[in-house]
Amino acid sequence: MGHEGSSVDSLADRAAEPARLLIGTGNRARRPGRKQFSLLIVRGDGTRVLRFNFPRPAALAVFATIAVTVTTFCALLGDWLQLRQLTVEARTFKAQIAEQQTTIDSFNKRVVELRTEMTSWRDLHARIWEPFGPELQPGGRDRAIGGGALRADRVTGKLSPRDELERLAESVAEQGESLKALDRLVLRAGKALAALPSRWPIRGAVNSEFGMRQSPWSSGSEFHSGIDIRAQHGTPIRAPAGGVVTIAGTYQEYGITVILDHGQDIKSVYGHLSKTNVKPGERVERGTVVGWSGNTGRSTGAHLHYEILVKGQSVNPRAYLWD
Repeated sequence: MGHEGSSVDSLADRAAEPARLLIGTGNRARRPGRKQFSLLIVRGDGTRVLRFNFPRPAALAVFATIAVTVTTFCALLGDWLQLRQLTVEARTFKAQIAEQQTTIDSFNKRVVELRTEMTSWRDLHARIWEPFGPELQPGGRDRAIGGGALRADRVTGKLSPRDELERLAESVAEQGESLKALDRLVLRAGKALAALPSRWPIRGAVNSEFGMRQSPWSSGSEFHSGIDIRAQHGTPIRAPAGGVVTIAGTYQEYGITVILDHGQDIKSVYGHLSKTNVKPGERVERGTVVGWSGNTGRSTGAHLHYEILVKGQSVNPRAYLWD
C-alpha cells in the first residue's frame, strides 16, 4: 500500500513483471485524516490500467468482513476436524460394541448350556436320593401346600443376560444344597460302612455254615448261629472293623471268647480262641489282632467260630463279608 505516484514510479523499472493490484490512500501516503483508500491495477511496465477508490468506512467494512469470514472459516475448519476425529472414534466404538455384543451372545449361549447341564444334575441327584426315601431327600420335610408352580427352567422365551445369570445362580445354589446334603449322607454312610465287620477275621475254608445243621454232639439237628472257619492252632484273629471290646475271656460254651461292639447295634463274636490279645473296654481298629485261634469250649478241633449279632440277633456273617 502507498501513494499512487510512488507506486507507479517504483514499478516503471520492472516492466517485465505482470500486472498487480495496488491499494492507495488518495493523493498522498500517510496523510493525516485520510478519507478513502484506492485500489490500483497496473501492468508490468507500470502503466496504470484501473483505479478504484473506496471510502474509508467501506474499506473498513470490507476488512472486517474478510476478518470475520476468515475467523468463521477457521472455526468451521476446527469443528470439521473435530467432527472427523469423532467419526473415527465412533467407528472404533462401533467395532468394539459389535465385539462386545458377540461376547455377550456367546456368554448367554454358554449360560443356557450350563443351566441345561445342571438340570441333568438335578435328575441324577433325584435318582441317587430315591433309594433313601423322600424323608432324607433335600426339602423332603417341607410341609408346603397349594397348586403346582412352573419351574424356572421351563419358562419359555428369550431372557436378558441378567435374568439368565440370576437363573444360573439359582440353579448353582440349588445343586450346591443338594451336594451338601449328599455329602452329609455319604459321611454318615461312610461311618456306617466303616463300622460293618466286612473283612474276614481269618482266612480259611468254612467247615460249618450259618443255620440249621447236623449236630456234632447228637443224632439230631441244631441251629448254628455263626460260621466255623478252619484254622491252625495259634493263627492270629484280626478285627474286621473298628470297635470296643465288651468281652475278652471265657464265655459260655464258646470257651475263650472276644466280643466287639462296632456301633450301629452291630457286634461280632470270636469263639474257641486259645488266648486273647485285648481287654474289655479297649478300643481296637480294623486289622488289630484280638486273639489267636484254638480249641477251647465246646469244640471238636482247632477253628474259629465267627458270629455277627444285629440288635442282639444272630445273622449270617456271609452277608457282611465283602473283603
